[in-house]
Amino acid sequence: MRIAFAGTPAFAAAGLEALLAAGHDICVVLSQPERPAGRGMQRQPGAVARIALERGLPLLVPASLRPEKGGAATLAALEQLRAAQADLLVVAAYGLLLPEAVLAIPRGLPLPGAGAPLTALNIHASLLPRWRGAAPIVRAIEAGDRQTGISIMQMDAGLDTGPVLLTRAIDIPPGIAAGALTDQLAALGGELIVAALRDLVAGRLQARPQPAEGVVYAHKVGKREAWLDWARPATELAARISAFDPFPGACSEMAGQTIKIWRATASAADAGAAPGSVVAAGPDGVRVACGSGALSITQLQRPGGRRLDVREFLAGTPIAPGQRWTTPADPPAPAP
Repeated sequence: MRIAFAGTPAFAAAGLEALLAAGHDICVVLSQPERPAGRGMQRQPGAVARIALERGLPLLVPASLRPEKGGAATLAALEQLRAAQADLLVVAAYGLLLPEAVLAIPRGLPLPGAGAPLTALNIHASLLPRWRGAAPIVRAIEAGDRQTGISIMQMDAGLDTGPVLLTRAIDIPPGIAAGALTDQLAALGGELIVAALRDLVAGRLQARPQPAEGVVYAHKVGKREAWLDWARPATELAARISAFDPFPGACSEMAGQTIKIWRATASAADAGAAPGSVVAAGPDGVRVACGSGALSITQLQRPGGRRLDVREFLAGTPIAPGQRWTTPADPPAPAP
């Protein structure tokens, strides 16, 4: 099968690798342009673009797929996409809006029960219709969901609104970071897209409309969301810390320094102190009073430093009971 693939980060790269391993002909790859990354903020290609370059696959990196925005560069990319004569477009975490005209470019394959050929599929990291949108993994952890999964969805003009063709659910382990859960879902997405295409060729794949009930949107994560509000319940803060690892990294201010907090566990016990107050600090954790319950912090990071377990951190930056974690009135976006 000739497949055009559109994706950018490592989550999408797992899908591309799975399709290549299954023997599909990747006739063209679309990915976002290079962006600054790493400590030196040098421009680097995304994970999908790197695979395309390593494998010698045709690579298109338009800044937009809308000609009125991207101009001549977009028109040239769209012409190359048409010339590739793909049977199907597979999309995973591409990061650019795909106009209906782009979704209609592939030749398409017959889908049982559908009035028109199937032209575009999306590997989406949630159990739709819950968590449509840009950050489904982060928002699922932040909300305390116990399950998530992968949905293989037929693309349409809406935001993750198309019919679902295949799903698989997994449990969300307590305390798992978004980065680790992303890796699990990326591998599952690769397995599921290969299975979906196999079922499509065999005539076994059927689309089912998403239910109107249970729709929740996973809005893009902003850097200023990283700041912790100690008046919130400890369980909520622990979930947010896990959800924001690796980006943007939860943080708070202590003694004039912005400290990133990477790992913590919640306790229902009342700390008996004002929210943000340190009630204990030792090798087992920095225990902080919250709006309800307490949070035990076990991994932290100083500005410009690396992640440290609490024992190492306290050896270089002592924290004592009675000190307060604070959030500026107008918090800036924390440094990477």
